[in-house]
Order: sequence, then structure tokens, then C-alpha cells
Amino acid sequence: MAFDRCEVVTALFPFTDVEIRKPRPALVLSGASFNMEHRHLVASMITTGARSRWPSDHDIADLASTGLADPSVVRWKVFTLPFTIIGRRIGALSRADREAVEIKVRAILGG
Repeated sequence: MAFDRCEVVTALFPFTDVEIRKPRPALVLSGASFNMEHRHLVASMITTGARSRWPSDHDIADLASTGLADPSVVRWKVFTLPFTIIGRRIGALSRADREAVEIKVRAILGG
């Protein structure tokens, strides 16, 4: 399965070998070509942010397009995920959210 930039997927957290793992949403940051070639994707955490707030959090404005039920933020905890722990695609960022995230990516990573 190909995953593309700014799609929202589910992944099993935590990423260690423990008995209990829960599917959680993640935002795909890498493009489909990289993802298919490596069978991994680069992603960022999506969370409700209920317990903390980071200055760089992006509040997702359009939840309907993402497949998320609760108000959520893109949090800049970035990681690679092997396809073996990706559950499924549940949605994608709207154009407005995508543009805002792209601006933050450039501000954080440069370029």
C-alpha cells in the first residue's frame, strides 16, 4: 500500500515489543516514492494535546477530512515507521491544514 504526504494513518504505539499496543493517528511527512522504496514512512505524532501544549503544535482545523473524531494537533515528534506497524489510512489533511503544516515543516527543518 502506498502512503502519501499529509495522509493520516493509524500506527501501533508504542513501537517496542510490549504486550499492549494501541493504534494511534500519525501524519505522513514523506512522499509516496520514498515510502514505497523503503517500506517505511516518516511521520509526525497526532494527539489531542490534552496533557501538554508545544509552541509548534498545529491545531487541525478540518477534522472531517482527517478521519479524526476529537480535536487534535500535529505535534513535531518525528519518527520513521515500518509498514508492518501501519494499520490503515483514515484520512488526509485539508488543503488549508496542509499548507499550514508545510509552512511549519520549512520553519522547523529549513528550506
